[in-house]
Amino acid sequence: MTGIGFSLVAEDGAARRGLLETAHGAVETPCFMPVGTAATVKGMTPDQVAATGAQMVLANTYHLMLRPGNARVARLGGLHRFMGWPGPILTDSGGFQVMSLDELATVTDHGVVFRSHIDGSRHELTPERAVEVQHNLDSNIAMVLDECTRYPVSRDRAADAMRRSMLWARRCKAAFRPRDGYGLFGIVQGGVEPDLRAESAAELQAIGFDGYAVGGLAVGEGADQMFRVLDVTVPLLPADRPRYLMGVGKPSDLVNAVARGIDAVLLTWHNLAYYQRLMSDMRTAIAEGRFASFAAAFAEAQAAGDIEPV
Repeated sequence: MTGIGFSLVAEDGAARRGLLETAHGAVETPCFMPVGTAATVKGMTPDQVAATGAQMVLANTYHLMLRPGNARVARLGGLHRFMGWPGPILTDSGGFQVMSLDELATVTDHGVVFRSHIDGSRHELTPERAVEVQHNLDSNIAMVLDECTRYPVSRDRAADAMRRSMLWARRCKAAFRPRDGYGLFGIVQGGVEPDLRAESAAELQAIGFDGYAVGGLAVGEGADQMFRVLDVTVPLLPADRPRYLMGVGKPSDLVNAVARGIDAVLLTWHNLAYYQRLMSDMRTAIAEGRFASFAAAFAEAQAAGDIEPV
């Protein structure tokens, strides 16, 4: 196959159960990706991460390009060998770090010039460079470079950042080198403005990607605003492609996101095992056509609060 494969296994309302196929194995969705920022999930060995039920992990382009460097990772055989993880890997493009370190960065239509938070050295990250770094890392799913804005943000600023992100998305697509079992995801931006989100979703589909992410959320807007954005954005995305909600990790957020048609989303052994069990239970509920009752029971249990300490 060219790119990655994706097929729907079951649907229950807007909730979807699917199968994502990559060069390093298949992933059942919806799934939760443990974050291995610097090519390791903190405090866990790869075997321990796999034992929790995790199928795919996420690594951070920005941090890895600074240290140890993507060229070094490539010489050592790529991320899978470097981190001892044989399964699929997704890498972000560095856009979120550009936002979080904005006092060290200058953004133009060409790209981003920033100072390393480690030693102050100067670096440039363009769409082409972001794709090249992720290719060198050998991640199965690469993300386009985007400009993520904080909340609150003015409509004009959100529009500027979204349209710059779409310009970058086109350049990322042109720079991406297709390979069997590897894919590139576009990222929908536009703040909390429904029409900007719709414009972004349409532009990304015109470009054409292996999957589509919803970015620019979980940046201070609160759960209600986030779910309103998902309600208007997710139905605009292709039904035959995976959908990835970036940066979200609370259990209640995961259940509510899956209820809106999201397939993959962004702790110690116990927490990872809980998250993987939660995703597995959701996949089963979707397949059995009882996701609504599952979500209601989950909300009731969450509202009950913590159990009494032993």
